[in-house]
Amino acid sequence: MSSSAIPNDIRRYLMQCVPSVPYIEAVLLMRESRQPWQADALGRRLYLGVDDAQQLLARMHADGLAAEDAGGLRYGPNAPELEDLWSRLAVVYAQHLIEVSTLIHTKTSGKAQILADAFVWRKGK
Repeated sequence: MSSSAIPNDIRRYLMQCVPSVPYIEAVLLMRESRQPWQADALGRRLYLGVDDAQQLLARMHADGLAAEDAGGLRYGPNAPELEDLWSRLAVVYAQHLIEVSTLIHTKTSGKAQILADAFVWRKGK
């Protein structure tokens, strides 16, 4: 399966709304467990620092994927369409991890290349 075989709506969502592979991993972990998570526990589980895990949780909350709970944040999409999309994304990711990861990395490396190109010194200009 190439990235073109990833369903169009999922590909579009990945390109527009998913900042990184750890973000997908965090959402899917929280989706599977349905328990509240705090940054330290999420960080340990995903081999991330507490600050990085806190940023993931904050982004998930801002994106409408995590709801506040007494013990932290838990998976809780604020729209049925998000729940459906993440259900399908979980299947696609499980079956085509490399393709989805490559799509995300290509997006982020493309942005880095644009930034790097902006600082290239060109002779004669």
